[in-house]
Amino acid sequence: MKGYSFGYPSSTAGEVVFNTGISGYTEALTDPSYKGQILTLANPIVGNGGVPDTTALDEIGLRRFLESDGIKVSGLLVLDYSNEYSHWQAARSLGEWLQEEKVPALYGIDTRMLSKLIRDKGTVLGKIEFEGQPTEFADPNKQNLIAEVSTKEVKVYGKGNPIKIVAIDCGLKNNVIRLLVKQGAEVHLVPWNHDFTRMEYDGLVISGGPGDPMKAQEVIQNVRKVLESSRPEPLFGIGMGNLITGIAAGATSYKMQMANRGQNQPVLNAVNGQAVITTQNHAYAIDSSTLPPGWKPLFVNANDQTNEGIMHETRPIFTAQFYPDANPGPTDTEFLFDSFISLIKRGKGTTIASVLPKAGATASRLEVSKVLILGSGGLSIGQAGEFDYSGSQAVKALKEENVKIVLMNPNIASVQTNETGLKQADAVYFLPITPRFVTEVIKAEHPDGLILGMGGQTALNCGVELFKQGVLQQYGVKVLGTSVESIMATEDRKLFSDKLMELNEKIAPSFAVESIEDALEAAEKISYPVMIRSAYALGGLGSGLCTDKESLLDLGTKAFAMTKQILVEKSVVGWKEIEYEVVRDAADNCIAVCNMENIDAMGVHTGDSVVVAPSQTLTNEEFQMLRDRAIKVVRYLDIVGECNIQFALHPTSLEYYIIEVNARLSRSSALASKATGYPLAFIAAKIALGIPLPEIKNVVTGKTSAYFEPSLDYVVTKIPRWDLDRFQGASNRIGSSMKSVGEVMAIGRTFEESFQKALRMCHPSIDGFTSHLPMNKAWPAIADIQKELSEPSSTRIYAMAKALEKGVPVDVIHKLTAIDKWFLCKMRSIVNMEKILKEVKHTGEEIPEEMLRKAKQMGFSDRQIGKCLGLTEVQCRQLRMRKNVVPWVKKIDTLAAEYPAVTNYLYVTYNGQEHDVKFDDCGVMVLGCGPYHIGSSVEFDWCAVSSIRTLRQLGNKTVVVNCNPETVSTDFDECDRLYFEEMSLERILDIYQYERCSGCIISVGGQIPNNLAVPLHQSGVKILGTHPLQINQAEDRSIFSAVLDELRVAQAPWKAVSTLRDAVEFAGSVSYPCLLRPSYVLSGSAMNVVFSEEEMKKFLVEATRVSQDHPVVLTKFIEDAREVEMDAVAKAGRVIAHAVSEHVEDAGVHSGDATLMLPTQTISQGALEKVKSATRKIANAFAISGPFNVQFLVRGNNVLVIECNLRASRSFPFVSKTLGVDFIDVATKVMIGKEVNESSLPTLEHPVIPSKYIGIKAPMFSWSRLRDADPVLRCEMASTGEVACFGEDVYSAFQKAMLATGFTFPKQGILIGIQKSFRSKFLFVAELLHGEGFQLYATEATSDWLNANGIPANPVAWPSQESLSPSLPPIRRLIRDGKIDLVINLPNSNTKFVHDNYVIRRMAIDSGIALLTNFQVTKLFAEAIKYSGKLDSKSLFHYRQFDKGDAA
Repeated sequence: MKGYSFGYPSSTAGEVVFNTGISGYTEALTDPSYKGQILTLANPIVGNGGVPDTTALDEIGLRRFLESDGIKVSGLLVLDYSNEYSHWQAARSLGEWLQEEKVPALYGIDTRMLSKLIRDKGTVLGKIEFEGQPTEFADPNKQNLIAEVSTKEVKVYGKGNPIKIVAIDCGLKNNVIRLLVKQGAEVHLVPWNHDFTRMEYDGLVISGGPGDPMKAQEVIQNVRKVLESSRPEPLFGIGMGNLITGIAAGATSYKMQMANRGQNQPVLNAVNGQAVITTQNHAYAIDSSTLPPGWKPLFVNANDQTNEGIMHETRPIFTAQFYPDANPGPTDTEFLFDSFISLIKRGKGTTIASVLPKAGATASRLEVSKVLILGSGGLSIGQAGEFDYSGSQAVKALKEENVKIVLMNPNIASVQTNETGLKQADAVYFLPITPRFVTEVIKAEHPDGLILGMGGQTALNCGVELFKQGVLQQYGVKVLGTSVESIMATEDRKLFSDKLMELNEKIAPSFAVESIEDALEAAEKISYPVMIRSAYALGGLGSGLCTDKESLLDLGTKAFAMTKQILVEKSVVGWKEIEYEVVRDAADNCIAVCNMENIDAMGVHTGDSVVVAPSQTLTNEEFQMLRDRAIKVVRYLDIVGECNIQFALHPTSLEYYIIEVNARLSRSSALASKATGYPLAFIAAKIALGIPLPEIKNVVTGKTSAYFEPSLDYVVTKIPRWDLDRFQGASNRIGSSMKSVGEVMAIGRTFEESFQKALRMCHPSIDGFTSHLPMNKAWPAIADIQKELSEPSSTRIYAMAKALEKGVPVDVIHKLTAIDKWFLCKMRSIVNMEKILKEVKHTGEEIPEEMLRKAKQMGFSDRQIGKCLGLTEVQCRQLRMRKNVVPWVKKIDTLAAEYPAVTNYLYVTYNGQEHDVKFDDCGVMVLGCGPYHIGSSVEFDWCAVSSIRTLRQLGNKTVVVNCNPETVSTDFDECDRLYFEEMSLERILDIYQYERCSGCIISVGGQIPNNLAVPLHQSGVKILGTHPLQINQAEDRSIFSAVLDELRVAQAPWKAVSTLRDAVEFAGSVSYPCLLRPSYVLSGSAMNVVFSEEEMKKFLVEATRVSQDHPVVLTKFIEDAREVEMDAVAKAGRVIAHAVSEHVEDAGVHSGDATLMLPTQTISQGALEKVKSATRKIANAFAISGPFNVQFLVRGNNVLVIECNLRASRSFPFVSKTLGVDFIDVATKVMIGKEVNESSLPTLEHPVIPSKYIGIKAPMFSWSRLRDADPVLRCEMASTGEVACFGEDVYSAFQKAMLATGFTFPKQGILIGIQKSFRSKFLFVAELLHGEGFQLYATEATSDWLNANGIPANPVAWPSQESLSPSLPPIRRLIRDGKIDLVINLPNSNTKFVHDNYVIRRMAIDSGIALLTNFQVTKLFAEAIKYSGKLDSKSLFHYRQFDKGDAA
C-alpha cells in the first residue's frame, strides 16, 4: 500500500495493530503498550486538534498531556491527516511532533482494509519503507519489551502522602500515578525487575503493557514470592499486571487470535453482573480454565468471552486486563482505584466484593402482554419522519418478544400505520392523540403497557396529561421505559434545573417564569442577551434570543400564547454545541452510543444546524468529560431507554453548561441510529420491556453484545433542508426555533467528502460547496457578506463559500460565525481545490490522474469537476473511468471492522483501496425519496417501503438508494443492500453498474427519482414500469397538453409561453385569472394564479427560473370548480386499480394542502364517468405500467384534466389504506411482470366504494414556526404533513381529522372577516355558528351586514385603525382575554385592508388560536359542529368489517 508521509521520513518495521478508539491520539501515541508496534487508527481523520505543549508538567511532575515521556509507537498509519489544526490547547501540528520524535507516519492508507486484514489474520508484521531505505520485517514480541519501557530507577510521586504504594513499572501509564496520588498515595515507581519483596508498602500495583508477559520472568518470580508469602497488603494488577499476577499464581497466558484495542469494549463483572465500558490495549490473555483453586475470574469480555481480570477468593488481590485509568477513553472503571484504596484502608478481612460498587437493580423482563404505542401524528416542523422510523422499529422489537401491539397514530402516510404484515401492529387506530381518544382506546383494548417515547412531543405531552388525570392508574396501564415523573423532570424547565442543581451539575443561570413581568425581571437579574425557552415544546418552539427588553416583550408574549411556563437563561451564543445519545437499561447499564458536534455554534437550533458525527474538534479530555456528565445526569434522572443530552462547551476552556435533556427518541436519535448503525429505537423498545442491554444482541454483527459504544471509521454530516422561499413573508434567518422541514445525512471518509455529498443530497441543483444558491437563485445585487455571515440563515453556508472564494481570511469568518476554524480550513481547502481545477482548464492539458483522484477524495462530483474543466458530466465520467479513478463500496458495521457485519449497510467513497462486499445479487434497485421537503414527505417513504417489501416477498433481492435518516426505507433490515447515498445520476450509475442490477424502480420515491428517468434511461439503466420517454411526455407541460387535445380529452384553454408578450396576449384572449405552471416540479413549485398583468410579470420570472430547460404553460383558471384526484395503477395501458377522491376546497388550493374525501361526496355520476373515461384514454395513450395520478377539475357535469403524474402520488397511502388495497403492491407486481389477480382489485368496471364510512385526509401546517409567513393557502404547497381519520359520516370524520391536526375547536367567540363577494354564501354559515351559541365578532362593515340579516355580531376595529376608532375593542385584547378563540378570515387581494387581514391571520397563529382561511372548509366546519354528535373511536378495521358486502 502506498501513502503520503507526514512524520519522520525513515523506514521502520514492527507488528501492525489497529485501534478503533474515536478520541485522544496524543494519549494513545504515548501509551507504552504500543512499544514495537505500527499503529493503525480506525478514526479516519487525525491531527484535527494539533498537539498540546508536550513538555508541560502537571502538579506532581508528570507530563500533563502525555501517558509517558514521549511517543512509543514505531509508526503511525491513518486515512486522512489534518495539517491545519485548531484547538485552544494546541501548540503545534501532529506532524511536527512526530518528526521531532523521529517517528514515521503515513496518510492516504485504506485503514479499514488493513484492520480487516489484521482481524482475519491475527498477527501481522509490517514495515514502512521509504524509497532507497530498505528494511527487514521484525517481530517485537520476540524481545523483552517490558524492559525497554520500564523506568531505570526508583522515582517517588506525591511525597508525604499517608498511603505508601509500590508501583511496578512494566510500561505503566502516567494516569495510574495521577489517580493514586489523587487518592492520597505516595507512589514509589520501581523498575520491572526491582526486588520489591522486602520493601515496606501498604499496597502493591503492577501495571503496564507491551509484548509477551513470559519474556519478563524476573517480575513473575517476584510476584510469585509475594503470593506465596502471607503478606496481607492488597495487590492490584492492571493490563500486563493481570497477566503477570495470573502467571505467577499458576495460570497460563496465550496470544489472542484478535487483540482487543479500542475504547468501547464491554466487560461484565463476574461477581455482580454489572457491565462496564472499558479502554483496552492488549494482545495476550489469561486462560480462565487454568486458574488454580482459590482464584476465579473477576471480569469477562462480553464480546469474545475472554478473561478481563481475576481475583483471589480470600485475599485482597484483584486485577483488570483493561485500563481503569483510561486516557484515552471512557473513565467508567476509575472506581477500581477507589476499591483498591478502600481495601488498604479497611485492612484485614475486607472482601473484594465489599469494596466494588453495589450492583444496580436487577432487571427482569416485565410481564406485559399488550402494549399501546402512541405515534406522533402528522409531520410538522420539529416533529417529522423520525417518529415513523422509531415507531416502526419499536413495533419490530416488541413483535420479536411476542407482545401484542396497539398503535394509535392518525398519520395515514406512515409505514407504522400499515395494518397487515409481519412487522406491523396488531391493531391500528387513526385517531387524534388526545387524552380523550387515548382513554377510549384504553377502554376498548385493555393494554397493560404504554410506550410514550416513540411519538415525539405529542405522545409525551398526552402521556403526562393521562398520568395527571389518573387514567393510567384507573385502567392499570404501566408506562414502560422512562417513568412519567422522570419525563416531567426533563420537560418542566424549573424541575429540570432544580434536579441538575441537586447533582451539582453546571447549567446556564436561569429562571423559570409564568408571566411576562417575571420574565423581564429575570432578564434584568441575568443581564441581556438572554435566551428564552418554552416548557413541553418541541424543536425549540417558542424559543429565541432576546438582546433587549423590546425583543423579550415580543417573543415572550408569543411564547406565553403557547405555554404556561418559560425559562429565561443566560445566553451562550457562540459556544460549541455538543450532543450525546445515551442508552440506559433498568439494571443501570449505561452507554453513550453517539457523540455529535454542531458545526454551527450555539444560537442555532440543532435541527437547523449542520452536524457531524463523531465530533471533530474535541480532545479526549473534553470528549470524556462531557460523556461522563451525560451518563451521570441520565442515571440521576432515572431515564430508562434512550435519551439525548445537549451541552454548550466554551470554545477556549473546559467550561460547559447542560442545555437540555430529551427523555425520548428525537431527530438526533434517528440521525445517531443511521450514523452509527446502532438501532436506538429498537434497543429502547427492548429495554422498555425490562431486558438488560448485555443480553440484547448487536443486530449488525449478529454475535457481539448490544452493550457497547459504536466506533466509526468514517465521518457523517447532516445538513437540514429548509423550504423557506415557499412561504410569503417568511425570513430565511434561523435561530433557536427550528424551521427546517427535512434533512440529509452523508457518509464519507474525509470531512470534505462527507460535507460536499451532503450539500448535493440536500438540493439536486447544488454541485457541492460553492457560492451558488439552490434552484439557480441569484444573490441579491448588493449582498452584504458580513451580514450574511454574522446572521445565521438557510443560505449562510453558500455565503461562506462566497467569502472564501473572495479570499476572506478564515480568522475573519470565524469571528463572524463562531464556527470552529478547523471546519473553516476544511471548507477553504475545497474552494482552493476548485481553483486548482479551473487552472488546469487554462493550461489546455488533460488533468493528471493524481489530481483527479484527490478531487474525488474531497467529494467533488463529476458534474462539478466537469464545470471546472469545461466538460459535460458524461465526458467527465468517461475521463475518470479511463484513468481508473473509481469509488469503493464500504460497510457500516458499528465496530470499525473489528468484527464482520452480517448486514449490508453501505456507502460509497473514493477514500479506499478495496470493496467490502461482493457483487453477485443482481437485485432490483429501488430509489427512495431523498430529503423530506414541502411536497415530498413520508408518503413517498411509505411507497418505497411497500415496493421493497413486495419485491422481497416475491423472492427478489433489493438494492435501495436513499439519503434521508428519518426514513424506514433506510433501515438496514428492510432490504438486502442499503446504500446510504446521493440520489444523483453519477452515484446511481456507480451502484447500478457495480451491483449489475436487473432493473430500477423510480416511480415510488416522488419527484427526485422521477426527474432522473430520462438521464438514467439514456445511460443504459433498465427502468421498470412506464417507459421513461412517456414520463417525459407527461412531465413536459406543453407536450402533455398537446396529447390531450389529440385524445379529445377536455382541458382548460392553454398555451406554452416563453415571453411576457405571449403571456399577456393569451390572458387577454381567455380573460384573467390564469394559472401559471413550470414543468418537472413537485408540489406546485413556482405555480401561481395570476389576476393581473402586473402579477404576470412577477410570477413569470420565477417560473422560468425553476423550469429552465422546459416550457412554462399558462392555462385559464376555472373559478368555483371542484378538484378530483384519480389514483390508479395500470398494466400496459389498461387501468387495473383506481380510487377517486374529492377535495373539500375549490380548485386553486394545491392538492397537497387540500382536505381530501374518499369516497367523493358532491360529484355527479355523469361527471365520475367522464373522469373514468379520460383516465382510460390517458393510461392507454402513455402505455402506463405502474402507478399514476390524474387531477381533474369538475364543475357540474363539465370535467377538465389539470395534470397527470406517471408515478405514485402523495395520496397513494391514503387511498390504499382507506380501501384496504395496497396500490403500490399491485404496481410493483405489474412493473416486474408478475401476474396480478384482478378479481379483488378496484377496477374501473368494478370500483370499491365504501358505503358505511368515509375517510378524510387533512393537511398539517407549521405556521407557528415560520415567523411572519402569511398563513394562507395558494397553489404552491405549504403543508408539512397530513393526517387521516374515519367516521360514519363526513362530519364526524372531518371533526376527528381536524382534531388530529391539532386544531382546537372554539368555545367562546369567533372573529369573522369576509370579502363582499362571499357574503351571500356565508350567511348560512353565520346562522349555523350563531345557532350553536358562539359570540360573533366582525370588522365594521361585516358586522353591520350580519346584524342587518338578523345575526347579532359585535363590531371590532381593524388593527391599523385602532387609534381612529377608540370606541371599538381591539382584536388583540379580545384574543388575549380569551373572548375570541377562532378566526375565520377569507381574504382576497382586492381590498384596501390587505395588510390588516394579514396582521389578523398572523395574530391568530402567534396567539395559538384556530384559524380558517378557506370558505369550503369553514362551511364544513360549521356543519360538523352542528351535525356530528358524539365522536366514536373505532379503528378503520372495524369500519371495513361492516362494509364488506357493499362493493358497488
